[in-house]
Amino acid sequence: MPELARERPRQIASAFYDACRDELAAPKPGNVHLFASGHRLEVRDFERSAAAAAEPLTASGQTVGTRILGAVEATAAAVKTNTNLGIILLCAPLAAAAETSSHDLRASLSRALRALDRDDAELAFRAIVKASPAGLGRVERHDVFAPVTGSLLEAMAEAADRDLVAQQYVTDFADVFELGEPLFVGTLARSADRRLATLVTYLGFLAGFPDSHIARKHGPAVAHETRQHAVSLAALAQKADRLEDVLTDVLAWDAALKKADINPGTSADLTVATLFAHRLQNILPTARNGD
Repeated sequence: MPELARERPRQIASAFYDACRDELAAPKPGNVHLFASGHRLEVRDFERSAAAAAEPLTASGQTVGTRILGAVEATAAAVKTNTNLGIILLCAPLAAAAETSSHDLRASLSRALRALDRDDAELAFRAIVKASPAGLGRVERHDVFAPVTGSLLEAMAEAADRDLVAQQYVTDFADVFELGEPLFVGTLARSADRRLATLVTYLGFLAGFPDSHIARKHGPAVAHETRQHAVSLAALAQKADRLEDVLTDVLAWDAALKKADINPGTSADLTVATLFAHRLQNILPTARNGD
C-alpha cells in the first residue's frame, strides 16, 4: 500500500479533531466557545467529545452507520450528554468519502451517500435514540423509534424539509460546499485569523436558514427572528479584517441568546462539517500524483 494511503486514516482523524477545535475557538453567538460557556456546558465537554468520537468516526473501512453509532456511543461514555450528534451525522459520510483514492471529495461523498442502506439506517437510528437530541418527536415515516423500513438516505430525504442536517444527505452537502466553504476560504483570503473565518461561516449559515435546532426547541418564529438578527451581524463580519472589529457586537448577542436559552446548534454543526471538508481536501491525493 502506498505511503500516503497508509497515512490517510490518521490524517482524517486529525482533520476531524482539528475542525472541532477550530470551531470552538471562534465566538459563535449562542453556542459554546472559548470566549464563553453556555447551556450548562463548557468547552472541555466538546473537546472531550471530539477526542472520543474521532477514532470510531474515522475508523478505516467502516460503514457510515457503524461510524455514527460508534462515535455517539464513545461520546456518551466520555461526557454523558449529547454534545455532537449533528456533527457526527454530517462528518461520518465525509470521513468515509475521504478514504477513497479520488481527488474529488464531493464526488466521493455523493457515491457514499447513495450507497447508504437499511443497515446504515438501523445503526444511525440507534445512535439518534441514544443521543436523544432536544425536540426529537415522532413522525409517520422513518421514525427512529420504529422498525427500519428503508435506507438511511431515504430516511434523511423524508426529514430534509424540517432538518438541515438531513437535507445535506440529499443535496450532496450543498450548503457545506456551496455556502460554507466559499465563505471560509474567502475570509481567509483577506485575513489570516481562522477564528474570523469560522465566525463568518457560522453566521453565514445562521443568516441563510432558520436554524433547525432552534426551530425544534423554540418554534419557527424564534428561529426566523434569530435568522433576521444574524443577517446584519453576518454583513458586518464579512467586511471585517480582524475578529476584534466585530467581537463586542458578537459577544453581546452571544450573551443575549444564552440568556434566552437559544442555541443555534445546527449552524454550529454545519460549521464543523465545513471546516472538516476543507481540511480533508488538503489531504486527498491530487489529480497529478494519485495515491
